[in-house]
Amino acid sequence: MFINFKNIISTIVTVFTVTMFFSCESNFKAIQKLNQKTFTPSGQADTINLVYTDSGKVKAILVSPKMIDYGSLENPYTEFPKGIKLTIFDDKNNKSYVDADYAVSYKKTNLIDLQGNVKITSYDNKILETAQLYYDQKNEWFFTEKHFKYYDAQGDFLQGPGVDFSKDFSIFNMQKSNGEVNNIDE
Repeated sequence: MFINFKNIISTIVTVFTVTMFFSCESNFKAIQKLNQKTFTPSGQADTINLVYTDSGKVKAILVSPKMIDYGSLENPYTEFPKGIKLTIFDDKNNKSYVDADYAVSYKKTNLIDLQGNVKITSYDNKILETAQLYYDQKNEWFFTEKHFKYYDAQGDFLQGPGVDFSKDFSIFNMQKSNGEVNNIDE
């Protein structure tokens, strides 16, 4: 009888331990769900055509099939999952164009991340193409570590990994490049 009592106690302890294990697992999953942050957008728009003006002058026109705003997060951002077409006007009303398959604008850092078939065409027919390009809005500066191709109106061609440049292409820094430059200003 003493052996049976020992077996019963052992069985009760085993059942209790298994029950506690499964109930803890269930509670753990519930706690994990509570701690997960949900990225619920604070706003969405389809087929947007945004005109940015400053002092009565048009500075930029942004066209996108979809915009999702996550402005209520700790690090707010706006996403353009179906790409953008941006027209930028300089002080002389010259137009330059930026196209990308995807874009996200981070509000705290003032960085814009352009991805997928990124193409910039300046008003004077300079073209830069790459897979990903960042734009620092505060410093008006573009940069990438990805492979790029650059063409200008005179037929000059450069390519390579990594480049950074000013928004008007007046300053152009390359890490490693190759290409053909025919017209060098002295």
